[in-house]
Amino acid sequence: MRAVPEGAGLAPAEFDLHSPEATGAQVATVVDFFRDADAASDSPLLWSLTHQPQITHALSGLFHGNAALVQLRVWVFLQLASQGDAQLPRETIDEMFHALRPEALETVLKRFRDVGLLVWDESLRIYTLPPIAQRVAAMLAPLASETVPDADDDSAELAALLGQVVGANQLGAVDAGQVRLLHAQLARLHGEFADAIASGSEFRLREARKRYDRAATLIDRASETITAIISNSHGHVVLERAARGMGQAQSKLLAMASQFNRALQQMDRQRVTLGTTGITSTDVKRWLQSAPGLHRLIDGAIGCTTSLATLAQHELLDVVEAEFERDRPAPLQDEALPASQEAPEGSLKAVALPVELTDLNTLLAGWVGDGEEAGVHAVADALLGSNPADTRYAQVAYRAQLMPLLGDPQAEVLPGATGAFARQPWRVQWLATQKRIRHPQVELLSQGTLVPVGALPTEPSEPAKETHTHG
Repeated sequence: MRAVPEGAGLAPAEFDLHSPEATGAQVATVVDFFRDADAASDSPLLWSLTHQPQITHALSGLFHGNAALVQLRVWVFLQLASQGDAQLPRETIDEMFHALRPEALETVLKRFRDVGLLVWDESLRIYTLPPIAQRVAAMLAPLASETVPDADDDSAELAALLGQVVGANQLGAVDAGQVRLLHAQLARLHGEFADAIASGSEFRLREARKRYDRAATLIDRASETITAIISNSHGHVVLERAARGMGQAQSKLLAMASQFNRALQQMDRQRVTLGTTGITSTDVKRWLQSAPGLHRLIDGAIGCTTSLATLAQHELLDVVEAEFERDRPAPLQDEALPASQEAPEGSLKAVALPVELTDLNTLLAGWVGDGEEAGVHAVADALLGSNPADTRYAQVAYRAQLMPLLGDPQAEVLPGATGAFARQPWRVQWLATQKRIRHPQVELLSQGTLVPVGALPTEPSEPAKETHTHG
């Protein structure tokens, strides 16, 4: 690097951000990193940071160094900030951190004194936390949580952002920056959930649905606060723009419930049952994902291994030329039409549907025929049939797979038993709970009700946020 006279500023193209000159005394302010000094004054956020040097100096001293030193300083600082006493004698601090080496504790305390996070009174031999330390402790409050959030769980981060916005609104000190951070988090969640829906993976979709339910619950609890921020932000242009953007992101995220339901229903229709065993393709895929040593399944399946043949370039060229000559199609020749012949006799046979579908149609039609149009029946009565003790697990699973066809507009136009079942005047409403039953082959059964069409509410209800499972 070219030597620069003492006191002279560095040109933007003449220094590296990782060089000692860029981080040393030659770069006096953050403006020196800009090509144009006037561009730095155009950013309100940068202006706010430059007018709070105590905060940046304290954070720099707290997080400077390797990860082990940073963890030690943060732990000691949060321990001191969590004490209820306004004054901390040196003897009390020594008792709190008796497990630390004396030289390590003294080094950390000296760093806190240098950056202004602790104030030492020599006459009284006590430490006090200045106001700047309280502000830094508030920034680091999420690190003091006893529960470590999962890397794939966004509820903790979303709850922290919502808590900041709700608390600031209650105090009348809500800031546009906090609202924009929440807007960015909602937009990121919307993009991840949209990717999960478009992936077509059932397991990824169900995992994303669990995350969506947690996020929707948090947003529902803060809806009144978000509405209040949007309605009370008139006159503040930046806050009003940020609040309206956050409201749009909230609406788009909450509207994804119907998309999740449609995608899950489509996957339920595409699920394949293996014969009359009651085992579905989802069960097979789940077993393959959890089964140890999948490579052992092909032991003995391959009789001989393949060998690699090395060929020279001219041999490859000869083989390609021969293939081109041999595979060249012959010209079409005029051929006479074949003579007429009598068509062989045959018969049209249709695949017979399982008798369970006919029995289920008869059972539902019997409920209507008994004059119980307004009555509500349990789904378990339909799944187990008239003789529950003689019903096999495969029959229960097959009948459960038929329940989504009730009221399906595409299945109602079909002829035969399938269309008759779809046109039955009943609708299934599953619950997110399971019931233990006494049955020789079925232990748990999803709860739900069969409601007549005339008893359904006229207004469309909110789509259910839980899907049922068959035991």
